[in-house]
Parts: sequence; C-alpha cells; structure tokens
Amino acid sequence: MLDVRRMQVLRAVVTSGSVTAAAQHLGYTPSAVSQQVAALEKEAGIALLERVGRGVRPTAAGRLLTEHAATISQHVAAAETALADLRAGRTGRLTIRYFASVGPTLLAPALARLRREHPGVAVDPKLTDPDDPLPDVEQGNADLAIVVRRPRGESRPGIRVVHLLDDAYQAVLPAGHPLAGQRVIDLADLAGERWVGSEPPGPCLEPIVDACAAAGFAPDFVAKSEDYATAQGFVAAGLGVSLIPRLGLGTRHPGVTVRSVRRPEPVRTIYAAVREIPLDQPALRALIDALVDAAKA
Repeated sequence: MLDVRRMQVLRAVVTSGSVTAAAQHLGYTPSAVSQQVAALEKEAGIALLERVGRGVRPTAAGRLLTEHAATISQHVAAAETALADLRAGRTGRLTIRYFASVGPTLLAPALARLRREHPGVAVDPKLTDPDDPLPDVEQGNADLAIVVRRPRGESRPGIRVVHLLDDAYQAVLPAGHPLAGQRVIDLADLAGERWVGSEPPGPCLEPIVDACAAAGFAPDFVAKSEDYATAQGFVAAGLGVSLIPRLGLGTRHPGVTVRSVRRPEPVRTIYAAVREIPLDQPALRALIDALVDAAKA
C-alpha cells in the first residue's frame, strides 16, 4: 500500500525541483524528505527520482505517482469543502418520518422555513401511519421522527425527544345531539353513548381509553376508523360519538358538532425524536426549532 503522505512529499520534490527546496516548503529537513522518498520508492519497488546536476527529476514512475498525488490532493480538498458545507448546513439530506395529522399543521410550515434558511439541504419526508417511526431513528434510517409518547414514558438510550405540543381531544357529536348545546362536555356524560373509534391501537388511542377509565367507563366502540375524516363521516351518519384531537379537525364535516371535553380532558403529547449524535448538524437543529415554533403558532 502506497503511503499518501509520502506521495505528497514526492510531489513537492518534483514540483520544486530539489530535495532542499521541497524541505523548505514543507518545513522538514532535507534528510527527512530524502527518507520519505526512499521509503516510498521501497513501497513502489521502483526508482522515482534521478539526479540531474544539483537537482533531481522524476523517473516515469515518479511522474506517474506525482500526477496521482495531485489528483488525490484535489479530491481531499473537495472532500474538505463538502464536509465544511455539511457542517455549516449548506448541503446535506434530512430524512423525516411523520404521521398524517401533523403534516399540514406542524411539518409543512417547518419545512417551508427550513428551505428558506437552508436551501441547499434536501428533505425526504415520509408518512408512517400506522407504523411507529421511532425504530427508523434508532437504526439510523431517519434523522427525525414526529411521535406521540406519554409525557413520562420510558426513555430510549441514544434518543432525545423534544416536546412540541399537547394536542387535546375534543368531542365530535352528530348535529342536533342533546349535548351539542353545551360549551364544554363532561367526559362521563358520554358513558352511555355508542362510540366511533378514530385511532388505531397504540399511543394515540391510549389517552382516550385512560381518560374514559378515569371517568368511570369503557367506551362502547360500534364502528372504527383510523382516519379522522371517515370518523367524522360515521359520526355525521349517526353511528355514534367520537373523540378526535384538535390537529385532526382542521377540516370539519358539516354534519358534526365539536365541543371541548373535561373531567378529564384526554391529551396526546407530540414530540420530535432524534438521535443524540447528529444534533451538531445545523440543518437538523434548525428543523427542530422550526417545529417548536410551528407548534406554538
């Protein structure tokens, strides 16, 4: 294996025309330069320099290695420039995992801001419903995931979570429902109702089930849908009542009435999850900041 540093020493000798001049340029002694060239000749198995008067000139093998040393130097310089651009957030790629209801409300404005601040960074957002996106972050397949977790849930080694939003569930009732005239509904008042499920099993369903248990009942699901638009349609058709988070009610069905819930109010907590290691990436930090600000808005 040829030593790349020795090839650069050879290049200095060839371009300067002598060992002494190369030593002055490199800050070495002439003896050290001669030793580096001799070691490289041993590695190459062929003479690289020949004496001409007080100087030296390259052999055919010396010219060949000098040309390759120049190419290597150019590639290293290009790599250093690319690395500097990546560190500064001028280039790179961010892979993002998210679930449907945060797409238009949190992710879209955050990505618009990221594009303004880091126009050279490519973004790859991917919808993960109903799968849990956190394993993609843990395995390095995604840089950031927007997830729902319990506020004091189990921590994952090497994963940092940033709180974005507490998204409260609201009661969705058929138009004309007896409780529609109330501004706020006690959750226990829905105990005897038929229910339309709006969430698949997992962290988004747990706040509903837990809140109902705290109110003294278990919801009687007579229909289930894993998207909020269909759940609203079922409610409007009179199949039952439902709980849907505020972020899922950006578009409301004309046949439903939406009311706040209390005693207790079910809430799902939304976080941005990232690995600890890549937090030194400016573009990733900028995306997290943009998500936090979008959640505040």
